[in-house]
Amino acid sequence: MARNYQSRKRILVTGGAGFLGSHLIDRLLERGDEVVCVDNLFTGAKRNIEHLHSNPRFEFMRHDVCFPLYVEVDEIYNLACPASPIHYQHDPVQTTKTSVIGAINMLGLAKRLKCKIFQASTSEVYGDPHVHPQTEDYWGNVNPIGIRSCYDEGKRCAETLFFDYHRQMGLEVKVARIFNTYGPRMHPADGRVVSNFIMQALKDEPITLYGDGSQTRSFCYRDDLVEGFLRLMDTAPDFAGPVNIGNPNEFTIRELAELVIELTGSRSTLDYRPLPQDDPMQRQPNITVARDTLGWEPKVQLREGLERTIDYFRDFVN
Repeated sequence: MARNYQSRKRILVTGGAGFLGSHLIDRLLERGDEVVCVDNLFTGAKRNIEHLHSNPRFEFMRHDVCFPLYVEVDEIYNLACPASPIHYQHDPVQTTKTSVIGAINMLGLAKRLKCKIFQASTSEVYGDPHVHPQTEDYWGNVNPIGIRSCYDEGKRCAETLFFDYHRQMGLEVKVARIFNTYGPRMHPADGRVVSNFIMQALKDEPITLYGDGSQTRSFCYRDDLVEGFLRLMDTAPDFAGPVNIGNPNEFTIRELAELVIELTGSRSTLDYRPLPQDDPMQRQPNITVARDTLGWEPKVQLREGLERTIDYFRDFVN
C-alpha cells in the first residue's frame, strides 16, 4: 500500500546501487517513501538505479561510508560493503574499513537523528559452522586471520557495534543475517556461485566446482530477502535481532550446477578444482525467529528463481 504524504518517510540506503540495495529502493519508492541512495560505486552499478533518476522521490549521492555523511532522514538501511569473495578480497583492508568505520559513521548519524537503523549482516558470521542448521544464538567458527576474514570479522565487528549502541545509547537497531541471495542485477563477474554457474553455462564453458561439490548452500531469491528486510524494520522498537533471512532449503553445489545446466540447456561439463581456504562446507539458516517474529518465510523456490535470473543474464552473453 502506498503511503500518503503525512506517513511518507525519507530513507537512507547505503550501498543502494548494489544488487540488493537497488531492489530495496524499488520497494521503498513503490510504497511512497523518499530515498537517498548512497554508493561509492566500487561494486554498485549505475545501471541498477538508472531507471529511478526520473523519480522525484529518489536522490543519488556518490559517497564512501568510511567518511562521515550529513543528511536528514527518518530511517537508515546500511547495506554498504562488497559481498562477493572476489570483490572483498581485492582490497581486504578497505573491506574491513567499510564494515567497521562505515558502521560507526552510520550509527553516529542514527544517534544524531534519533532514528532506527538496519544492518545488513551475513551468514558468514557463522564461519565454517559446527552447528547445522545455523541458529542466531550460535557464535560461529571463524578464522580471524584468513583470506575471508576481512568480510567475516568485519561484519562480526559491525554487529558488535550495533548492539553496543543499542545497549549503551538506546539506539533502535535491526540486524539481519543474510544467507546466499541471488536474482537479477547480480554482477555477472562477481565471483558468486550462482552468477558464475549461469555465465559459464550460457557460454557452454566448463562449470567450475571447488572440492567435490558436496558442500551445501541455501539460496534465497532477492524478492523474498527484501520482504524480510522490510518486515524486520517494522518490528517493535525493543526487538533488535539478529534474524536469519534466507531460504532453509539446502542444496549441494553440484546439485546447483546440474540444475543450471538443465535450465540453460547448456553443453557445459563439470570442472573440479581444489577447495579455497576457509570455504564453509555447510550453510543453512534456521528461520524459526523470522517465522515467529516477522511472519516471514521465502516463497520463491530455487528452480523458479534461477529461471528468472538466467533470463536476466542472457543479455550479458547475447
